[in-house]
Amino acid sequence: MRYAIVTLSIILASLLGFVAASCGTGKGAQSAGPVPSGSESPQSTDSGSQTGTGTESGSLPIPTDTTGQGAALVRYKVWFHRGEQLFVVTRTQSATPRVGTAAMEALLEGPLPGERSAGVATQIPDGTQLLGLIVDKGIATVDLTSEYESGGGTASMTMRLAQVVCTLDQFPTVKGVLFQLDGRSVDVLGGEGIVIDHPLRCRDYRDLLPVILVTSPAIGQAVSNPVTVSGSANVFEANVTVDIVDSSGRVVGNAFTTATCGSGCRGTFSVTVSYEVRAAQRGEIVVHDDDAAGTGHPPHEVHIPVVLQPGS
Repeated sequence: MRYAIVTLSIILASLLGFVAASCGTGKGAQSAGPVPSGSESPQSTDSGSQTGTGTESGSLPIPTDTTGQGAALVRYKVWFHRGEQLFVVTRTQSATPRVGTAAMEALLEGPLPGERSAGVATQIPDGTQLLGLIVDKGIATVDLTSEYESGGGTASMTMRLAQVVCTLDQFPTVKGVLFQLDGRSVDVLGGEGIVIDHPLRCRDYRDLLPVILVTSPAIGQAVSNPVTVSGSANVFEANVTVDIVDSSGRVVGNAFTTATCGSGCRGTFSVTVSYEVRAAQRGEIVVHDDDAAGTGHPPHEVHIPVVLQPGS
C-alpha cells in the first residue's frame, strides 16, 4: 500500500467549511467552494508531541523515507472511524525507533481538525494515556490508563478496541494484541463485559470495515494531476469507479477499475485518474460501486475532500 508524503501549504483548519465526506450512500457531487490557504499538513505530526510516560520495547520495523535534504521520515497508519465504520489515516513524522508508540500516541491525540470536519472521529475517551508498549514473540501488549474503558456501550467499546488493534496490527512483527489498564492485565473490558482474553487481530473487526475504504489520497491532501487512488472494497463484481469533482461540483475526471476480489470478499484496488482544472481548488475524490439496482445512485459511495492542483 502506497502512502505519499506530501507537504502542503494548505491549512486544514480552513477546511472546516469543506464538503462533509461520508461512507455509505451519498448524495452526489456538490460545490466545494474556493481554495483555502495556510500551512498545516494533514499528513504530519509533531515528533516532539510524544509527551506520555509510556515505554516501548520489542522489535517493530520502521518504514522510512528520506527527503531531498536526507532527513529520515517514518510513515504509519492510524485507525479512527467514520460513522459506524473504521477509517484509516496516514501520519508522517521524523523517524523514531519508537514507531509503535508514535502510532499509538497519534491515535490517542485523535483526528486532525480537517479530518474531523470530514466526519472522522474516535471512540477512545479523552484523557486516555499510553503507559507502555511491549512486543514479545509477536504479541504486542499495550498498557493504557483506566480512562480507556470509561463510558460507552458495546458498540463504543468494540470500536475503540478495533482502533487500537488495527493501529498496532499494521506492523508485520505483530501477530496479536493484548491489553493492560494501569499496569494490570485485563481479559474483560468495561461494564459490557467484552472478552479480550486472547491476542486480537485487525481481521477480528472486519465487520467494522466500510464496503469501500479509501487509503490514499488522504483527507485534505493536495493532489497532482494525474492522481492515484487506492484502497480496498467488497463490492458487486469488484467494480470500482472513481470520479474527480471540482469546486463547482462538476466531474472533471473519471476512471474505472476492479478490485482484486469482490462479491463477498474484500480486494484491493489502485487506479490513476487524469483530471482537468485550470487553478488549484478544493474538490473531492468520489469512489463508488455500480448502480446495479438502477436506483439512480450507487449503493456505496465515499467522499474524500482534497485540493486539486492543475497539471504542469
